[in-house]
Amino acid sequence: MNVQQVIDAILTDSCGDFRLPETGDRIMSGSPDTEVTGIVTTFMATVDVIKQAIACGANMIITHEPTYYTGKDDTDWLQDDPVYAAKKKLIDENQIVIWRFHDYMHMGKTDRIYDGLLKEIGWENHILDGNPHTYQIEEVSLAELASFFKRKLSMDVIQIIGKPEMKCSRVGILVGGGSLGLGREQMPMELMRNMNLDVMVCGEIMEWTLCAYINDAQMLGFNQAMIVVGHERSEEWGMKFMAEWLQPLVHGIPVVFIDAREPFAYL
Repeated sequence: MNVQQVIDAILTDSCGDFRLPETGDRIMSGSPDTEVTGIVTTFMATVDVIKQAIACGANMIITHEPTYYTGKDDTDWLQDDPVYAAKKKLIDENQIVIWRFHDYMHMGKTDRIYDGLLKEIGWENHILDGNPHTYQIEEVSLAELASFFKRKLSMDVIQIIGKPEMKCSRVGILVGGGSLGLGREQMPMELMRNMNLDVMVCGEIMEWTLCAYINDAQMLGFNQAMIVVGHERSEEWGMKFMAEWLQPLVHGIPVVFIDAREPFAYL
């Protein structure tokens, strides 16, 4: 199979015949005619991920997030940038094809980022009232829930707002940038209110929106809290799961998941 055939198989499996008139899901390096020898799925095509792909003999990387630092992967502003030049040289010299799979992954028959996360944490059967972003779990303390996510998502530290001893059983999850509201800053707060949620588990945060709302709520005595796991830790698992469902579609081409890993170190 060549690169375009792999892409077509993925899009058909995810979305049938539906295609967006405009999308950021495009080939960022290489040719659609390249014969694929191995595929890596990952949250982000970092330099370390690219080097690991080269080491395992893969020549196609499917990344969920941008390769070149902006949402649209614009490179005009990078033409004289030494970091861009060095990364592009690494990619080009090793003839690596990079394709972004973001919009269609979230807009398919199911949101396959959520599919992977729920599989990783074992919450596939905990969906609350048919809402794919809210979950009913056995009552635990906020501290216990935070420890659960630390363990399941392989995190060293985790941020919370709320009293560690507070009890919670109704949990929302907004992965990646979803916790910023997807164009409506009030959306995460409305979701908490309308679904009577105890805790929101977030990817990205903006400190004047949901963060401030929950901080005020718990200061006023409401039983509300939030857990921040970050963009990468909330979405990586969809790309891990992708390696499983992609393998049967590509007729024996090796498919490997490489964890881009949390971008921060903590002192």
